Amino acid sequence: MASPTSSNKQQTFFISSLIILWYSSNIGVLLLNKYLLSNYGFRFPIFLTMCHMSACALFSYISIVLMKIVPLQMISSRTQFFKISSLSIIFCCSVVGGNISLRYLPVSFNQAVGATTPFFTALFAFMMTLKREAWVTYAALVPVVTGVVIASGGEPSFNLFGFIMCISATAARAFKSVLQGILLSSEGNMRQRDLDTLLGTQTCFLSGTPSFIPRCLPFSPKAFKC
Repeated sequence: MASPTSSNKQQTFFISSLIILWYSSNIGVLLLNKYLLSNYGFRFPIFLTMCHMSACALFSYISIVLMKIVPLQMISSRTQFFKISSLSIIFCCSVVGGNISLRYLPVSFNQAVGATTPFFTALFAFMMTLKREAWVTYAALVPVVTGVVIASGGEPSFNLFGFIMCISATAARAFKSVLQGILLSSEGNMRQRDLDTLLGTQTCFLSGTPSFIPRCLPFSPKAFKC
């Protein structure tokens, strides 16, 4: 029988491994997106988003249905379906906007703008749930926002369109986090893994539709002609 100390060490190692894997995968995806959209010349961020969401939905489905890590949870009501659909639209906009911004902005500046996510999260949380954070939290956000403003003025590769797409994606990401928290804690208490599967599936459809309609939207692949 394993001792409590041994179990704690195993749990700590497991959690640390997950955190390292999460950081590594995020950095890898970010750099690869930048290489594809800026260096390699791949001009289709909406189609790239569809590929990302397809992989997310596929692996979530495998972990739930085939590996049975957690029981499959279905949508329980029409209200919950509309909430998930709204969340998918916001998620799709945030990922597409982030991918588009990588074509015009350096990765470092893109991440500097992304650091303002807590500011938008606190703002949307107050607007939607009237939840107020401690004054220390708001005070800590001031130097972050100020730093982004200073960096925007001194960035040699600054692009206004890329900046607008990046800040819009950041705001959408924060709004999605607040809405997701409400959804996970409200009706049905949907689990995160099931929500990821549904989000990935719907977002894949949302981003895939304009990708396969030629000249429907900017950046739509012309290779997929009807």
